[in-house]
Amino acid sequence: MNIWDNILLALQSLRVNKMRALLTMLGIIIGISAVITIVTLGNSMTSSITDSMSSFGIQNVNVSLVDKNSTNTSNQSTSIRMFSKQTYSDEDLISDTMIDEYRTAFAKDVKAISLSENASQAKITENQNSATVNLIGVNPDYLVVNNIELITGRFINQDDLDQERLICTVSDEFATDVFGSSANAIGQTIEISLNGFSKTFTIAGVYHYDTSGQVLSSSSITTDCYLPITTVKKYTNAQDGYSSFTIMANHDVDSTTFLNQTKSFFQSYYTLNDSYTVSASNMESMLESMTSMLSTITLAIAAIAAISLLVGGIGVMNIMLVSITERTREIGTRKALGATNRNIRLQFIVESMVICLIGGLIGLSLGVILGSFGSSLLGYPAKTSISACIISVLFSMSIGVFFGYYPANKAAKMDPIDALRYE
Repeated sequence: MNIWDNILLALQSLRVNKMRALLTMLGIIIGISAVITIVTLGNSMTSSITDSMSSFGIQNVNVSLVDKNSTNTSNQSTSIRMFSKQTYSDEDLISDTMIDEYRTAFAKDVKAISLSENASQAKITENQNSATVNLIGVNPDYLVVNNIELITGRFINQDDLDQERLICTVSDEFATDVFGSSANAIGQTIEISLNGFSKTFTIAGVYHYDTSGQVLSSSSITTDCYLPITTVKKYTNAQDGYSSFTIMANHDVDSTTFLNQTKSFFQSYYTLNDSYTVSASNMESMLESMTSMLSTITLAIAAIAAISLLVGGIGVMNIMLVSITERTREIGTRKALGATNRNIRLQFIVESMVICLIGGLIGLSLGVILGSFGSSLLGYPAKTSISACIISVLFSMSIGVFFGYYPANKAAKMDPIDALRYE
């Protein structure tokens, strides 16, 4: 009897005892579906987080001043220090000259350098309509580095910086709240107070304000209003230099090499500075650590869920022992007709594998459905792992071999005379 005949015999046996076969498969079905569901959810979360962080530019280099007395200049520490408010002297700050020299030295590698200066928060009122904005002075490259989407008009350009113009770019939320629509806002003027100086700014452009992933506590929200950075520095009496800024590299640049070269370049200006130096960091290493952590957690939870497969395997072994007891006379008859121990053993191992394979395929289908449904509920695109599906099915078949061998071996070693006499 060949393998195919054994498979047909196993399927016939399952058809005779449908309910018992289904209950036997239940542990395998639950185990496989749980593993696939968990792996799908984990992959979906990891992929979504990766895409979100990539949109912010994981290769962008954040350059910032750090305390020279601090020996820990790791990327993580640097990222934390970037958000801390600290006072620097004019000599300590990174100057425009340093940035221009850097841009010249790395002209082939640098795509954009984003400079910004936070001014204050202001409430703009026009025609009895009002909106609150964060006033931020920026340069033209800020648009590219921060992936700002213009709807109409233009962003801050270099002429605006050179001439310290009183122009601004506002969000579509602001334009709708104050002027009714984005199109109506272009060319309109608004009064903005900078450090006590009330100035009339002309709206040159409107950008799209992305509200995804934000919890809005009221009907009105605070958006950013972008002004020429030179104008902001002029009226707020801000220092000329910068304590931090962001560099966007070209796509074909090796991020690690570029990061190290950038850090070395700016640190060369601070060899004689006793208090501060420059550190550079990017989000790539942080993303790798986060991805590794999520993968480890997913694997650990999937391993716990896979324990139910072992329980299912024990159920398969139990039902195979019952089946062998019920079919003792059949085994004796086959042996009397010339079936070898190997034939008997193969028959029941194949039957055990078929049970686990069918259960595995049902569990796989259920896991894919549950994983996709769970991912959609969490707001992530479903990412089913093909390798996890293949491994799960193969593992379920191996369980059939492992837990089916003992019953099959017991059947193979039966004495044919005793088997034929069995009632």
